[in-house]
Amino acid sequence: MVKKIFFIFLPLTLLLCSCATYQTPAPSLYIGNLPPSIVSELSLDERILTEEVWKNLKEGKGNKAKKIISKLGSESPFYYVGLGYVYYLLNDRRAAEEFFKASLRDYPNMTLNHFGLAQIYQEIGDEELAFVEYREILKREPENPWAKSKYENIKIRKTGETLSEANSFLASGNLERSKAAFLKALYYSPMSTEAHLNLANIYKKEKNYQTALVHLKTACFNEPENVEIQKDYAETLFMAGENKKSLDIYEKLNELEPGNKKIEERLQTIKNRLGIYELPSQYNSIQFSEAVSKEEMAALIGIRFKNILKETPGKPPIIIDISTSWASNFILKTASLGIIDVYPNHTFQPKKIITRAEMAEILLSLIDRLKKEGYNFIQQIPPEKIQISDVSPDNYYYQPIVLIISYDIMTFSLDKIFNPDLPVSGHECIKFLNIIEALIK
Repeated sequence: MVKKIFFIFLPLTLLLCSCATYQTPAPSLYIGNLPPSIVSELSLDERILTEEVWKNLKEGKGNKAKKIISKLGSESPFYYVGLGYVYYLLNDRRAAEEFFKASLRDYPNMTLNHFGLAQIYQEIGDEELAFVEYREILKREPENPWAKSKYENIKIRKTGETLSEANSFLASGNLERSKAAFLKALYYSPMSTEAHLNLANIYKKEKNYQTALVHLKTACFNEPENVEIQKDYAETLFMAGENKKSLDIYEKLNELEPGNKKIEERLQTIKNRLGIYELPSQYNSIQFSEAVSKEEMAALIGIRFKNILKETPGKPPIIIDISTSWASNFILKTASLGIIDVYPNHTFQPKKIITRAEMAEILLSLIDRLKKEGYNFIQQIPPEKIQISDVSPDNYYYQPIVLIISYDIMTFSLDKIFNPDLPVSGHECIKFLNIIEALIK
């Protein structure tokens, strides 16, 4: 009996099914909402038609939406983008792409076009173009959840693939292909520290330090607490000749790792390059000195004119009595430049007090050196008109005294007394050097 009932109902069921209307399910298509800023500019009739188009598109009714769009006309801001979605629903991806692109030409900031293009490119397997479209959406709608998840998925996968490829090329010694792959990784993940560091190393091997610095700077920004990256950046700045920037970073590193010999040695090298000296406490006390010594005068000149006086080629003079002087570096520099003399027995006598006559000779030597560097000095008083009552013309210091007075740097009293044997105070020394600095500005 059961079998009889089954065989009776089976043909009836098939007959009813054959009479039913089959409806194709709407495709999995993301269609964004109409932008209010553009919709608000439409007339009431245009707004009603546009909203009806969008309702049909979201329901997957492409042909119905197409008929309504024809009523809108090509002047409507939603004409081409609407046709893009229509032809997407009708499975004509090529026509859909052209309509989205046509809409973009007139409305480059309309996100609806990028939604459509992203889905077309994703569907045909062109993830690179899809990635671009997702990125354009996020520029305008940073928190769009639909675009963000798809963007991140491509970003993570493609970054991993390109980094793996780049490392393989790097391991095989193919720097050019490795470089290209790391750069492609940055296309997907611009802040990838791994890519930036590897590119910096490749560019350093090519001695392209400036480009290496661009990548290291970004890596430092990504990981400001990473001391090893900071060291790499500081050293590359040093190699590129950017000593001041390198000095700043090495000084911070020195605070983080006190006692690190490599950092301390590099700091000293950079300071020597820049002509920077650690000023001992003795230097600051010169201004209060009642009688300036030769080492103090060497320090004053060496520091005040460190960026002007260039080093001379060749071996420095042999000086046997300055190893314990706090101003030994300055003494070597001024002696090498011939500004302050070394005695024939190779002594400098750093503690010797300088007289006014010796000061005149030192200042004149400084002026002669500055003239060689391209600075001009004009005599204010003709030398032949200068008469000094307490220094005879046959005195060893007569000529330098007359010349330094002619420049109006040192002076004598109204009764033409110079007092050549008196010591010079620190305050006077600084005043003389201030005058010379003013003359070369």
